Amino acid sequence: MTVGDMLLATVPMARTLNLEFIETTSERAVVRMPDQADYHNHVGGPHAGAMFTLAESASGAIVIAAFGDQMSRAVPLAVKAEIGYKKLAMGVVTATATLGRPVADVVAELDAGKRPEFPVAIEIRRADGAVTGEMTVVWTLRPNA
Repeated sequence: MTVGDMLLATVPMARTLNLEFIETTSERAVVRMPDQADYHNHVGGPHAGAMFTLAESASGAIVIAAFGDQMSRAVPLAVKAEIGYKKLAMGVVTATATLGRPVADVVAELDAGKRPEFPVAIEIRRADGAVTGEMTVVWTLRPNA
């Protein structure tokens, strides 16, 4: 099962928005949201809440790809998120997430008994390549017991 398949199976909101997991590696996650009238805002583009969910889902995908081997001893949790809407989004939008710290550094903190935090940066783009939004989600790996 791919990271995208797992997220679609376990996160109902990702299924609701028909998110497409294009690429999911520890270096990059790319998630696309099709143009869907049911999730439009008052100007005919994707609703801000749908774009937030798209970007947060991309961040979750890269976290699972990067730290999936740590799941037996820690739970990934989003700590906080900040989003900026830069331009009008219309049509299909794609979120690309990148990890803000080296995986080895985060795992070393976990090995030391700490609860590491790390940022994930996400860009949201229209089909023409214009950046319509930028988001940062800070994640943690909460050690089990």
